[in-house]
Amino acid sequence: MSTRYAALVVAVITSLGSRPSLAQTASCAATATSMTPAGWTAPALPSAGPRGRLRTVADIPLPGPSNRFDYQSVDPTTGRLYISHMNAGTLVVFDIDSSRVVADIGGVERATGVLAVPAQHKVYVSAAGRHELVAFDDRTLKEAGRVSNIRFPDGIAYAPAEQKVFVSDEAGDADVVVDARTVTRRSAIALGGEAGNTQYDSVSHCIVVAVQTRNQLVAIDPATERIVARYDLPGSDHPHGFAIDAPGRLAFVTGEGNATLQVVDLRTMRVLSSHPVGGDPDVLAWDAAWRRLYVASESGVLTVFAVQGAVFEKLEELHIPHAHTVSVDPRTHRVYLPLENLGGRPVLRILQPAP
Repeated sequence: MSTRYAALVVAVITSLGSRPSLAQTASCAATATSMTPAGWTAPALPSAGPRGRLRTVADIPLPGPSNRFDYQSVDPTTGRLYISHMNAGTLVVFDIDSSRVVADIGGVERATGVLAVPAQHKVYVSAAGRHELVAFDDRTLKEAGRVSNIRFPDGIAYAPAEQKVFVSDEAGDADVVVDARTVTRRSAIALGGEAGNTQYDSVSHCIVVAVQTRNQLVAIDPATERIVARYDLPGSDHPHGFAIDAPGRLAFVTGEGNATLQVVDLRTMRVLSSHPVGGDPDVLAWDAAWRRLYVASESGVLTVFAVQGAVFEKLEELHIPHAHTVSVDPRTHRVYLPLENLGGRPVLRILQPAP
């Protein structure tokens, strides 16, 4: 194992599964103008990885009917990929290292969001058809609890110091807060508009939500479970999917209505640049070590960007039917696209950035 690879694995495991440090116990640092704490110093960022085109490694058959998939979550501590098979109402558990399906779990009708939280030994799934958040034990894959009365649960984020899960309630115009240890509901934070995706920012220690009908990002303090700031996104139309580069202090936000990716500076909360992507962008995946951003759209377009500082370079644009959800393994940099129908059956397409 190379030194760089070992450091990457340690960093990923630390961010996902360790006890919170003293720095992590700080409350959300958002103010009216910034989501970066005063005096914070940016670490040295890695250089972008190889800039070759993506090549297909394999198409692995997936269980169930040929219908829609949704979000995915990679757990690098176990080498598992969790995939919401939305219209089948199941959670597909895929072992990345052996390239095989190890389970297909039911009881999550219209599965949307999914998030593995190794620190809790749980995988959380938004079961929109049941209006529930469902937790599974990642060691046994048995159900570990349910939280009900969420109108349309979607994106999921985890605040490690507070040990709380935050769930986008898209139709309920709220973020629902769940105790990760007991899988019980704590509160619902009114957003004043439809909730898009929800993410955790490890630098500001804020939960960040895209409020799609207000064209805003909203910062929530996970300790107090209160909104601490709202940030307008001029030029955005219905922001839904987004990802955060915490060390680089950037947010990548896509507008469903105008097929645009916006790059937001989390120091100033200003939009730095805008880039066209495929129609109706949905899910984003960020490879922090290789500084590579993947934007998947409902139109079946996967757009790939290399990021150096705040400078974006479009590397390629792939047209793949049903490729609206994407994930990346931080250990191998391989890219995963669950496709609902390829030759009459669902498959998991695995791609590798070529040197």
